[in-house]
Amino acid sequence: MSDRASAVTSVPPLVGRARQMEALARHAAAARSGRPRLVLVDGPAGVGKTALLRAAVAADGPFAGMTVLYGGCRAVDAATGYSAVRALCGRLGLTSRKGRTSPLLDGGARRALPALVTDPADPDNPGAAPDNTFSVLQGLYWLAVNLMAEAPLVLVLDDAHWCDERSLRWLDFLLRRADGLPLLVVAAHRTEAGLAAPDALADLAAHHLPDPLRLGPLDASEVAELTAGLFPGRRPEPAFVGRLVSVTGGSPLEAVRLLRDLRSAGLGPDEEGARRIAEAGGKVVAASVHGVLAGQPGWVREVLLALAVLGDEDTAYLAALAGLSALHVEEGVEILGQAGLVQAGRREPVHDLVRAAVLDRLGATGVARLRLRAARLLSDIGRSPEETAAQLLAVPGPGDAWTTSVLRAAATQAEQRGAPEAAARYLERVREADPDDPDVLTRLGKALAETDPKRSVGLLHEAHTLTTDVRARTATAVQLALTCLSVQQSPDGARVLTEALDDLDAELGTAPEPADRELRTLAESALLIVGADEKSTLPDVLRRTAGITPPPGDTPAQRQQLAMLGVLAAVDGHPAAESVRRARRALRAPGVPLGPWSLLPASLALSLADENRAADAALETVLRGSRDTAAVWTYVLALSTRSLYRLENGAVADALADAQTSLEILGQERWGDSAVTPHTAYAAALAERGEVARAEESLTAIKRPRLDRFAWEYHWYLMAHGRVRAVGGDPEGALEAFRACGDSLDAAGLRNPVFAPWWLEAACLLGGLGRTAEAREAAAYGAPLAELWGTPRALGYAALARGAATPGPAGVALLRRAVALLESSPARAHHARALLLLGRATLAGGSVREARDHLREAVGLARRGGCVALAREARQDLVDAGGRMREITASPLDMLTGTERTVAGLVASGAGNREVAESLFVTVRTVELHLTSVYRKLGVGRRADLTEALRAGGPPPPVPPRMSA
Repeated sequence: MSDRASAVTSVPPLVGRARQMEALARHAAAARSGRPRLVLVDGPAGVGKTALLRAAVAADGPFAGMTVLYGGCRAVDAATGYSAVRALCGRLGLTSRKGRTSPLLDGGARRALPALVTDPADPDNPGAAPDNTFSVLQGLYWLAVNLMAEAPLVLVLDDAHWCDERSLRWLDFLLRRADGLPLLVVAAHRTEAGLAAPDALADLAAHHLPDPLRLGPLDASEVAELTAGLFPGRRPEPAFVGRLVSVTGGSPLEAVRLLRDLRSAGLGPDEEGARRIAEAGGKVVAASVHGVLAGQPGWVREVLLALAVLGDEDTAYLAALAGLSALHVEEGVEILGQAGLVQAGRREPVHDLVRAAVLDRLGATGVARLRLRAARLLSDIGRSPEETAAQLLAVPGPGDAWTTSVLRAAATQAEQRGAPEAAARYLERVREADPDDPDVLTRLGKALAETDPKRSVGLLHEAHTLTTDVRARTATAVQLALTCLSVQQSPDGARVLTEALDDLDAELGTAPEPADRELRTLAESALLIVGADEKSTLPDVLRRTAGITPPPGDTPAQRQQLAMLGVLAAVDGHPAAESVRRARRALRAPGVPLGPWSLLPASLALSLADENRAADAALETVLRGSRDTAAVWTYVLALSTRSLYRLENGAVADALADAQTSLEILGQERWGDSAVTPHTAYAAALAERGEVARAEESLTAIKRPRLDRFAWEYHWYLMAHGRVRAVGGDPEGALEAFRACGDSLDAAGLRNPVFAPWWLEAACLLGGLGRTAEAREAAAYGAPLAELWGTPRALGYAALARGAATPGPAGVALLRRAVALLESSPARAHHARALLLLGRATLAGGSVREARDHLREAVGLARRGGCVALAREARQDLVDAGGRMREITASPLDMLTGTERTVAGLVASGAGNREVAESLFVTVRTVELHLTSVYRKLGVGRRADLTEALRAGGPPPPVPPRMSA
């Protein structure tokens, strides 16, 4: 805990602050009971915010019995990522070799280390070099949870107006996940001060509606009480109190400074003291500081200057900066402490007004020289680049070569720490010195990709333009294009990559070196990824693939290219065998980790080709890797993609579990509104269960602008939209969606018959309406493509569409073929639909008994897959045909929500609540609530009975991969 003291420790520090202390006590009581709170203490400089916090964290204060982490922010650290977090957590001692074995770092909390250590790239640091900022935020969250397992937690942050942006974002992250946790966050900030991270502080306040504790000036009675505390036994005269209030404006800090100066001069709270106060005029603290220093040797001022710049530092380093002996520094600190200018127990000025008063006398040029000397000193003694850069950022101007080298190194540390805002600040200063350095522009663009994507792309474009070397230009083009993809500007990225590849080919000739071949393969694979994102660029990418010879797959870039060639061959309508060969070769990498851009496209190609086991294995690898690195966006994408695969295979309950889990994770993130696939998958799964209203709500929640540009998400969306309309009794609305899907697929050049089988849905719907000519037209579109693709699913779809469009015995024959083909495919839902249509067709032909058999089988198959709407439809047809069957009612397992099913599966596999929470990026409280609901719905009372209950209720729920750490 910080030992920052009030200006005059002998004076009661909380005069007039009883109401605020009572409020803090109430909030502490609420936090102890699991009702988290955020409290913002604000007021002007010198009004007593620090004194209030110090009294609150005292042993007999309102936070007694709670774990208290106290930290103060400094102006010099405002640009350093997670500096406030390190100020709060410093006393935990987690960064030493011994500290890293602390149980506080168990589980996901180990990911917090990059925010806590001095050097996040330290090879001895197991949490070094995070893949994304979310990883560190998640680690810090679990560190806080571990602390709260021991006692209620209070985070007390002083001078929050200087808090760095990343620390504020973490507090927001923590509070959004704090439901049911014993947590209190108290932050004090100066009302009139400029904020280091105004947007982050505003977001924190807006999201959590803090209780404001505003500290105003002291009134006359309170000033009189303060005076009496400093002059015990003497009653201050009313004229003296009035003069003191008038000069200080009721500021406790200024009042204490004046009272202390009076006492030092042998004066008291009387008429003569009032005259002396009147002479003080406006800048009380500055006048008091310079008054104290005027009566001391000149070297005392040098000590205070060193303290004002370096803070609580080793005596030898303070002496080096001040140009004094260590003995002079020690004596100077003692003199300044006795004068009330330096904190008791810490060698820091008692207030930033004191710091400003002594530095202002140097002038801007003098302060700049002093900070440059301090930066050199910190560098020479081996301090981290970020610590050195903090001094350099306070010096205006671009700086020399040494300065820019330190700032570059500091940016690297910030990147490794998962603090892009800090990296951007360092790089902005480097850019002042070298505005045309492509490397700086590229790094700055990457750092701004999340917070300012428009500027990010502009900077990367500028870097690309300034790069003259063809190879370096190609590498920059890859970075630019992938950034364009992340900010939904992929056509621009595809254009840049195409031009870069043309230039590279002209440079390399016909026999490039191995390194050049790998660079070219990397660029071409990136072009396939970026160009396949939108419909406008996909046809060009498909044409380009015709001239690419599939590589052997010996390098990461080759495997990435093979994966994209596999999926693009699939959507271009090639026979399935070629697509499968490429996808499997892309995944053939023993001992070599595969990235998401190899695994996700390969899984899609394999899923389209009925290679479900291999597709699931690829997705499991993505899920496991993204969970271990806390790459939440990749995790959500993989989970929602798997939901679509499972839905197409008729595993509705499993699909619903994946989709709802991904949506629950998204609901906690600021960027969740831009997601499409989780909402689409959830809506489609709900439609299969007959829950039309909820499905429509999920589709309405999609906020992606200009969704119709995109090659993958838009068609999945249209298919879900059509199914929702069909199940909801709106066949014309459904047909409109399906036909729009077909037109859009044609425009994009997507010809795979099972990717978005609108033609099948349209043929079945039109056949049921008796519009056979239109049904035959839809079937005639898709059936030849399906026969070319050649999988049992595709051939079954073709037979089903033709059978639905063909009345009479010819149609029955086609439907029999569809049932046989689909029975040998993974498409259980369409197998059940084929049985339903065959039952109707045979009934129309007079074969009642056979019809009942088909309809009864359709009911059972649909129900086992969770296709409740289809099962009810088939059951009604069976009853109408004279058959008997009970109403389709939900089993206990059907009553579970998707997330409850996922949680139940993990718990049944042996995972504890904490492990489940870390696996799904949710809180332990959320897991507990889901598990309680599972127990109630399944009628069990303990974990040991859960496995049997799940087995009795139907097929076991999907079990996400467990965390590896």
